[in-house]
Amino acid sequence: QVQLVESGGGLVQAGGSLRLSCAASTGTLSRYFMGWFRQAPGKDREFVAAISGSGLNTYYAASVKGRFTISRDNAKNTVYIQMNSLKPEDTAVYSCAARSSVIDPTSSAQYDYWGQGTQVTVSS
Repeated sequence: QVQLVESGGGLVQAGGSLRLSCAASTGTLSRYFMGWFRQAPGKDREFVAAISGSGLNTYYAASVKGRFTISRDNAKNTVYIQMNSLKPEDTAVYSCAARSSVIDPTSSAQYDYWGQGTQVTVSS
């Protein structure tokens, strides 16, 4: 079992950058496939990015590819997402999630453990 805690959200102007962190307060993150998802008001939760336990394989939604980078530091038990060139449409609550293995990393139903989320607001 793993407990996840996100941090790093905030208010930023369009074109700016933020780095979100997802730390495990319990458990060892290196055992888990990790994903980032986001949910904007009135919209369904959507996939953002995912990374395998080793960090060798990464996956991105088309809407963020080239702007966001997911990474992990297993020694620090933390997963990151660097978000550059932010747009107002990136505004959402961002949550990290974990599962020991996944078939479809873009599916939120595949993940067992979730953090509480962190708000990202991008102003125009």
